[in-house]
Amino acid sequence: MAVAFQSCWEGWQSTDRGLRGEGRGCPGNLWRRGPNGAVPSEATKKDQNLKRGNWGNQIEFVLTSVGYAVGLGNVWRFPYLCYRNGGGAFMFPYFIMLIFCGIPLFFMELSFGQFASQGCLGVWRVCPLFKGVGYGMMVVSTYIGIYYNVVICIAFYYFFSSMTHVLPWAYCNNPWNTPDCASVLDAANLTNGSRPAARPSNLSHLLNHTLQRTSPSEEYWRLYVLKLSDDIGNFGEVRLPLLGCLGVSWVVVFLCLIRGVKSSGKVVYFTATFPYVVLTILFVRGVTLEGAFTGIMYYVTPQWDKILEAKVWGDAASQIFYSLGCAWGGLITMASYNKFHNNCYRDSVIISITNCATSVYAGFVIFSILGFMANHLGVDVSRVADHGPGLAFVAYPEALTLLPISPVWSLLFFFMLILLGLGTQFCLLETLVTAIVDEVGNEWILQKKTYVTLGVAVAGFLLGIPLTSQAGIYWLLLMDNYAASFSLVIISCIMCVSIMYIYGKCPSSRHLPCPSPWPAHHPAGLLTPHLSRAPELLPGHPDDAGIPTTPLLPDLLALRLPRYHLSPGSGPPPPPPESSSLRAAPGAERAPPPAPTATGSPGA
Repeated sequence: MAVAFQSCWEGWQSTDRGLRGEGRGCPGNLWRRGPNGAVPSEATKKDQNLKRGNWGNQIEFVLTSVGYAVGLGNVWRFPYLCYRNGGGAFMFPYFIMLIFCGIPLFFMELSFGQFASQGCLGVWRVCPLFKGVGYGMMVVSTYIGIYYNVVICIAFYYFFSSMTHVLPWAYCNNPWNTPDCASVLDAANLTNGSRPAARPSNLSHLLNHTLQRTSPSEEYWRLYVLKLSDDIGNFGEVRLPLLGCLGVSWVVVFLCLIRGVKSSGKVVYFTATFPYVVLTILFVRGVTLEGAFTGIMYYVTPQWDKILEAKVWGDAASQIFYSLGCAWGGLITMASYNKFHNNCYRDSVIISITNCATSVYAGFVIFSILGFMANHLGVDVSRVADHGPGLAFVAYPEALTLLPISPVWSLLFFFMLILLGLGTQFCLLETLVTAIVDEVGNEWILQKKTYVTLGVAVAGFLLGIPLTSQAGIYWLLLMDNYAASFSLVIISCIMCVSIMYIYGKCPSSRHLPCPSPWPAHHPAGLLTPHLSRAPELLPGHPDDAGIPTTPLLPDLLALRLPRYHLSPGSGPPPPPPESSSLRAAPGAERAPPPAPTATGSPGA
C-alpha cells in the first residue's frame, strides 16, 4: 500500500494526468485527491475527520492564524523595540530571525499538528518521552490567556469611556487629578488665547511645568482606572468596573468558541480583517499631521552601531517568538483541524510575512501620532514614546485628544485593540480545550466539548480576578515579562531535538503532500521528511520495502508500544486493502523498493 501511495503521488506530481483522472498505480480513489485532500466528485465542505471536524475552508484557517499571530504585541511592543534598538537597523536582525528561525519553526508546528490531527498534548504520542513539552505549551498558553483577557477588558473599559463628547483624560479638572497635572490642551488654549489672558509669568510657569508634567491620561490610568496601590503585595480592592469588563470579554470569547472552530472560523472574517481597516484610517490621519514625519524618521532612522550589541539580536529573537506564537501550542492546535493534504508550507509563509509586515506597518501608525504629539509639546519623540500598557493606555490616548472629534478616533483605536486581542484569545482558549478533549479522547467528552469550553472560560475568569485589583497591573506585567520569554526558546529547542533525533530522521521528503523546500539540516527540514513517513516509521509498520522498521528510543522505553501509536482518526483517508490497491491500475509497474542498508532498513 505504501508503494502504491508513493507511486500515485509521484505520478500526480510529475504530470497533470492526475488532474484528469489518470493516476499511475493509485489505490482506489486516492489518485483523484488533489493537493488539499479534496475529491472533485465529493462536497468540498465534508469533514475528513468526522470525530474532531475540520475548518469550513482554508481561508478560515489562514485568517484564524493571522488573528492569532497578529496581536497586541504588534502594536505596543514592536514599535518600541524597533526605535530603542537602532530604528531601521533593527529590521536587519528582525528579518534574519524571521527567515532562519520564525518561518521554519512556524512551518514545523503547522506540519506537526496537521499530520497528527491532535492538540499540543495528543501530538506527543509520536514521542511520549517528551510529552512534557506539550504540558509546557499548555502552561504558557494558560499564563498568557489569563492576563491577555485582562488587557482586553481594560480596552473594553476605555472603549466604553470614549462614548462621550469630551474624553475623560483630556483635561485636569476631574476629581482624581492632582496639582501636578498639566494637559496639553490647557497649554494649547493658553498659547492660542482661547482662554482669558493670563499673565506672562503664569504662562511661562505652565509651559515649564508641562515639560515636567504628569499628563491627565496618566493620572486617569493610575488614579482612576487602576487606583494603583503602592506595592505588589498590597492588593487593595477589586475594581468592579474592570471586573465587569473582564466578564464581558470572557463571555464574548466563549460565545465565539461555543462550537469550536466551526463558530470561531466565521467570526475571524471580521476580527482578523477589520483591524487593518482601522490601522489604515489611523495611518492616513497620522501622516497628515504636523510633526508626523519627525516621528516616522525617529522610528526608521538606522543606528548601525547597535547591530553589534547582543541585546538587539536577543530582542529580535524574542519578538519573533512572541509575535508568531511559536511554542505556545496554538499553531499545532489550529493546524490539527486542517485536512491532511493542505499546503501548510504556503500557509506558514503567508501568515509569517503578514504578521511581520503588520508589525512594521503599526510602527508607522504609532510614531506618526507620537511625532505629532512631540511637535505639539516641543520635546523630543523619546520623551513621549512608550511601550506596553503605557503606550496603549497613556501615550497614544493622550495624543488622540489633540485630534478633532477625538472620541471617534479613540473609539476606533480601542475597538482595534479589542479585535486584536480577541483574535489571539480565541486560539489560546481553543488550545487548552482541544488539549483536554484530545487527551481524554472518549465519545462523551467529544460530545460535551461546549461544556469543557465553558469550564475553561469560567476558570480563566476566576483566575483573572486578582489582576483586576489595585495591585493587578504589577502581576500582569510580571506575567507578561516572564510567561512568554525565554521559556519559548527552550520549548522550541527541545521540540526540534525530540522530533529530529528521537522520533526519527528520513533522508528525503519524497512522500510529502506539500514538498518541503528546506534542506534536511534546517529546523523545518528536520521535521517534514518523517512526518510524511510517520505511519510507516512507527514500530511494527512496514516501510516502502515491506520491512518492519526498527523500534525507536521512546518506544523502547515504553512498556506497551501500541498504546502510543497515533489515533485511527489521524492521517489521510484510508485507502482500500492492499490486495485491491495493487489491482486498481492494471498494467501499472510497481516501483522497485530502495536497496536495503547493512542494518536491513531501507533509505537510512
